[in-house]
Amino acid sequence: MTGLRERGFARYGAEQLGVALAGSGARDLARIKEVFAALPPDPYAPGTNRFRRYSHAVYLPWKDELSWIPGTPDPVHGTVTNFSQGEDDPENPRKLRVLPAIPEALRSNPLLLRLLRWDIEQVLSLRDLSRRPLWAGVHLIRLGVDGPGQNAVSSPNCLHQDGSSASTFTFAHLISRTNVTGGRNVIATPGSAGLQPEDPWADIHASFTLTDPLEGYAVHDHRVSHYVGPVSTGSEPGPGERSVLIVGLAPYIPQL
Repeated sequence: MTGLRERGFARYGAEQLGVALAGSGARDLARIKEVFAALPPDPYAPGTNRFRRYSHAVYLPWKDELSWIPGTPDPVHGTVTNFSQGEDDPENPRKLRVLPAIPEALRSNPLLLRLLRWDIEQVLSLRDLSRRPLWAGVHLIRLGVDGPGQNAVSSPNCLHQDGSSASTFTFAHLISRTNVTGGRNVIATPGSAGLQPEDPWADIHASFTLTDPLEGYAVHDHRVSHYVGPVSTGSEPGPGERSVLIVGLAPYIPQL
């Protein structure tokens, strides 16, 4: 993607992804939505109306092979996965968290796999990683509100970076957005990390709201900071939600 190379961020839609949301594509998307609808609450953020699951995968470029890493057995969630956003998460600095893992049945969903592979293709086009495994952190996040007066808040609730490494990329794909207001995305300079978008010192590159299924954006982490605002119930009766697939990609770093 030209924008990701030149500016450190880019936007895209289902057409750029090469995905047709009809026939089997529509059925695959419906199955993904079912998993999002049943996401458990974020165990580290009670009262935020944030729901999530998270798993790891590894891609081997020389084999063109994507493999999910098994989670740790858990009596409540089935399996769980370690998650850390590093020092750059002001809400949980240097804190290792354990999150419910993505269900086994969803890991073979053709649409989910297509999105993961498209993200990987973009990174491989920018970096020569043909001899290194690529680490993927796959995050399902739903902001859900039940009625008037409720807000759902993302994390961190400020402009931030996901590690700030020169080799880290983050992709966001909107899965669904129903009866909510808010959820504005903001892309800013690295120096704006830790600020709110309204802060007079924040240096904003772009501000937009994802509305269509699979619409999304990508960021080259060390070159920008990013943010998504809280959501509130919309004008229709009943609950509202904003569901997003987040994929973080970086070269695998040996531990020995």
